[in-house]
Amino acid sequence: MSPKPEFFQRTPWLNGEDIEAKRAELRAYFHTTLDRYELLFETLRSDEAYYEKPISLRHPLIFYLGHTATFFVNKLVLAGVLSGRINPRLESIFAVGVDEMSWDDLDNAHYDWPTVEEVMAYRRAMRNEVDTLISSLPLTLPITWESPWWAIVMGVEHERIHLETSSVLIRQHKLKYVQSHPAWQPCRKSGSAPINGMVAVPAGKVILGKSKSDPVYGWDNEYGHHEAELSAFQASRYLVSNQEFLGFVEAKGYETSDYWEEEGWGWRQFSGATCPTFWVREGDQWRLRLMTEEVPMPWNWPVEVNYHEAKAFCNWKKKVTGQPVRLPTEDEWYRLYDVAGLAEVPQAVLAQGNIHLDYYASSCPVDEFRQGEFFDVVGNVWQWTETPTYPFPGFDVHPLYDDFTTPTFDDRHNLIKGGSWVACGNESIRASRYAFRRHFFQHAGFRYVISDMPATHHSSHYETDKLLSEYAEFHYGDSYFGVPNFPAALAELAIAAMGNRPAHSALDLGCASGRTTFELARHFDHVTGVDFSARFINQGVMLAEHGILRYTLVDEGGLVSYRECALKNLALEDVRHKVEFFQGDACNLKPILTGYDLILAANLIDRLYEPARFLSMVHERLNPGGLLLIASPYTWLEEHTKREYWIGGFKRDGENFTTLDGLKEILGKHFRLISTPQEVPFVIRETRHKFQHTLSEVTIWEKKRGE
Repeated sequence: MSPKPEFFQRTPWLNGEDIEAKRAELRAYFHTTLDRYELLFETLRSDEAYYEKPISLRHPLIFYLGHTATFFVNKLVLAGVLSGRINPRLESIFAVGVDEMSWDDLDNAHYDWPTVEEVMAYRRAMRNEVDTLISSLPLTLPITWESPWWAIVMGVEHERIHLETSSVLIRQHKLKYVQSHPAWQPCRKSGSAPINGMVAVPAGKVILGKSKSDPVYGWDNEYGHHEAELSAFQASRYLVSNQEFLGFVEAKGYETSDYWEEEGWGWRQFSGATCPTFWVREGDQWRLRLMTEEVPMPWNWPVEVNYHEAKAFCNWKKKVTGQPVRLPTEDEWYRLYDVAGLAEVPQAVLAQGNIHLDYYASSCPVDEFRQGEFFDVVGNVWQWTETPTYPFPGFDVHPLYDDFTTPTFDDRHNLIKGGSWVACGNESIRASRYAFRRHFFQHAGFRYVISDMPATHHSSHYETDKLLSEYAEFHYGDSYFGVPNFPAALAELAIAAMGNRPAHSALDLGCASGRTTFELARHFDHVTGVDFSARFINQGVMLAEHGILRYTLVDEGGLVSYRECALKNLALEDVRHKVEFFQGDACNLKPILTGYDLILAANLIDRLYEPARFLSMVHERLNPGGLLLIASPYTWLEEHTKREYWIGGFKRDGENFTTLDGLKEILGKHFRLISTPQEVPFVIRETRHKFQHTLSEVTIWEKKRGE
């Protein structure tokens, strides 16, 4: 058997001056990571252990042995630095894992897995290819997102993630399939747990998020910027130990539905769990399953549970103590990190915590590593938080791995913080953000907080409806083919036409996603956006409330790209308090919607079921001397407007009768046309290669005074 490895190299900084020294550092980083990963699989007792699933929700371990190797090749081919594949069949089989399943999903598909020796031979071939690439690929420092070297670093960090996830699967394997190994020896310290107590955490500010210039590799969800002011709270000095959690078990916590959230109780009933998954009952004694063995229960080690169990414990403790006990939020964990005076895991000496494989191949006592007034803010086990993962403002998807984070933006994946004993590389840094489905198991436990403030949840929603996403892009996204943003152009025309007229309030009818509403608020004291579609209105509401809207765009077929728009990037952040949005019917507006200095109706009249009704009554909503701006491509379709209700686009008395003729006829009673009609173009993106290009005719009308 292999001896215990030496100090495990940290993730290299991606800047510096000495190119060849950095190249050598990256080569060592690559090989030592692969060595450590392959050493992990030496804990498997036989080839059979590679093909029997440890749990039904994931592939057998042969997949994970191959997956991390094929990841390198797939990403390097995508990055354009590998010209050919090593083994297309394996690179397809091992490409994507089954890691995001519901707890009641079962994967019974049969896979024609290769032999262990085939996979190891593939790993050796991949090593040679990447080693050659490290030797020959031109290197410029710093290594940035755009550098082909980013793909190499990405592959190494991906392997380090699976060092942990594979260790969890090995721990979930039957004992007959695993064996002790000198490189993976657990802690042997055991005893009674210290009594947990609360530590006061003063109010303060946390700042999260990395910039693209950060010299340490990061996954996409770490970038952007988030700040929060936190009220004072209390946090438990120690992680919850096995002994402390035993109180919940003995209080019949697993049998009492009142302690569980609805989702958690569903999991508990399905799983039949009566205690933490790694606890083993033998008569009246408890034992603990470690990675390759069972040991008498170390009561002073942290309990390892999923989110549902941690949350149920907090709810039980809340009832027992009468205090507002809950899990910490992500922001509160960062506050603990700051008040504990922590710093990053050092590059050349052992960490001040059970992390990065510096000490044990297991957890250890909760009172072994003191960090300020706390213990194990980082290290020992990951810590569940109340926070479903979400993107920071400024989030962007890396093109080489566009599905690393985005599948978790569903409010079903909660963030875990702090790292475990096997959390290495990126996992061990302050900025790391990993999230799992709430029923999944990692080497994860928890601490609790007492706070009168409810846990704050941030929106992680991405609009995926094709039409809504197209309109979000139309209103807030890129300009295409040199055509200016249409909603902003209309607002600019309207504001210019207002001149010195009063500008107290404006109505944006058919506001859709709301860009014109916000643009008009640059000039008007208050602007109301109204649309028949509540789904469109919700986009405006989201921006007014949070300043950010996220959506996906179809590129081609089932491929999408992820977009984020922010009012501050459009210089509209300062006007969002001046807008409001309502659902409404332009042909039957609520009485309260009146007294406006401007009404703007963009691409609306040819979508109304009775446009003449709207046009004949709109003057009632305007102040004398107020303006009405109508923009329309005059696309009359019977699916929107019955033919008998069209106001133009047909023959009358044998002559052409245009929509402009109809507008003049209906509006002329109460308005005068104050400008020559003009055509304003707009482009709507449908896919990366398909766009709608349309001309909308704009007319501006002034309500006659005395009306």
